[in-house]
Amino acid sequence: MNADILKRLVRAIGEGSHDDLSDLAKKAIQNERDTGHAKLAGELDRIFERARTKAAETNNSSLRELPSSRRNREQLVTVTPRDTLEHTMVLPPEVEERFARVEKEYAARERLSAYGLRPRKRVLLHGPPGCGKSLGAKRLAWNTTLPLMKVRFDALLSSYFGESASNLRTVFEAAKERPCVLLLDECDFIARSRSSGRDVGEASRVVNALLQFLDEYDAPGILVATTNVEESLDEAIFRRFDDVFLVPLPGETEITRLLKLTLSAIKVSNSVDWDSIIGLLKGLSAAYVVKVAQDAAKAAVLVGRKIVEEDDIRKAIAEIRKGNSPQP
Repeated sequence: MNADILKRLVRAIGEGSHDDLSDLAKKAIQNERDTGHAKLAGELDRIFERARTKAAETNNSSLRELPSSRRNREQLVTVTPRDTLEHTMVLPPEVEERFARVEKEYAARERLSAYGLRPRKRVLLHGPPGCGKSLGAKRLAWNTTLPLMKVRFDALLSSYFGESASNLRTVFEAAKERPCVLLLDECDFIARSRSSGRDVGEASRVVNALLQFLDEYDAPGILVATTNVEESLDEAIFRRFDDVFLVPLPGETEITRLLKLTLSAIKVSNSVDWDSIIGLLKGLSAAYVVKVAQDAAKAAVLVGRKIVEEDDIRKAIAEIRKGNSPQP
């Protein structure tokens, strides 16, 4: 094994990067093959494939045993395997840094533990609809090599006394048994302020249970909660998170990057007045900016053109502005 591969191997082990370790194993096998050690390379290749198959079988088995409600056995979560996750985000540098810090601390969790330090494991994302909060959870799952386990609030809540809190406990216990990114999407659904005076009884008990489970959360993965209406959350919720940050509307720089990234597979006319287009898109969510670019590209393709014109983009923006398209 050459020195470069050996250094990268030691670094990947130290950082706990499964993807890098897998890549380095393949490079090491190929290196042995290139140096004429065909027999050893074949043996290493078989060991590697057996290990990957076993890991996949173990993961699939754990995904089949999803938490369910005791009353009707309805599944309380949905699980998205890492290899099917969307994960590309365009963010302001300061927000990108916040996401990256969570990922780096997770990768270095064992090194942090050696110094009595804990990684950020409970993250609350807030901001306007369509700005990428749920995508942020998917991105964290992708970059930490974890599956995404999303709570189904429609199945979790029950009209029976104490059952909603029991279902919530089942979900948190499941997260302890299998490393994952546990997503409480639009958590205000169950975490509304107890001082509002509108919700009593079972709803209040669910908030109390959530506070307790957040306090006790020590699963091997990461918990991510999202909300569009952070002002309606119970104040005590915020103190339970290791990090709370805003996923904002895209600015001019982010709008430009989103447009060019979305339109990268098709040619765009050189005559497009990008400054004017970006001005028209100010105030729209990232999801809407992406939709505008996609609709413009589809309009060009459907009429047999291989180039997106400025008029295609303007028409797509006009439709969005008129409210002809639902909120993504």
